[in-house]
Amino acid sequence: MMIRYPNGKPYKAGTEEVQKPKKKQALKDINFGNRGKTLEDDLNETNSYYLQRQIANIHKKPVPIQIVKVEYPSRSAAVIREAYFRTPSTTDYNGVWNGYYLDFEAKETENKTSFPLKNIHAHQLEHMKNVILQKGIAFFIIRFSRLDRYFITPFPIVENAWQQMEQGGRKSIPLQQFEAQAIEIKPSYQPRIDYLQAVQQFVCESFTIMENTQSEEIKRD
Repeated sequence: MMIRYPNGKPYKAGTEEVQKPKKKQALKDINFGNRGKTLEDDLNETNSYYLQRQIANIHKKPVPIQIVKVEYPSRSAAVIREAYFRTPSTTDYNGVWNGYYLDFEAKETENKTSFPLKNIHAHQLEHMKNVILQKGIAFFIIRFSRLDRYFITPFPIVENAWQQMEQGGRKSIPLQQFEAQAIEIKPSYQPRIDYLQAVQQFVCESFTIMENTQSEEIKRD
């Protein structure tokens, strides 16, 4: 599946470059008949597993595009020759688990030592910040594809790295930081990527912080 921006540069889901939101982004030659195994496939399988067992109701958000030209080289294949993103996308997935609203972005990189921050858009961070303000849970699922390692990454880790980059700091998050601060999930058969175990840990940690804060306030009073 090949997608291109108006300047001719190829677009790859999960590893896109930052684009100016005012310009229309063109999609070229999308072939739905030949897909490889990706992080998106793993997450879609996982979400189907959760839904079938009534564990959670989480889905991938539809991409807001307007198709302009489609060709049918055969009865079993359709190729989109030209289309446009209608509006900037927010995050990849959202849904409900155990009474909590979840909103997360899935990214993968072929880099073995760090995750490039150019793979993330500023408007995505703003969206996730607003989710957290409404008491939702926002996070990233980041895959180092060549290492086949998956990290469930709390939003503040990426937000802090982004802020440091804007102040002249490094433009990526080193693998060592994911190992120290994120939650690594090992792929399995069913569910493929059981990221809800990490979300459960996020919730437990949040309650612990809240309880400690309340205890300190009581002592001061």
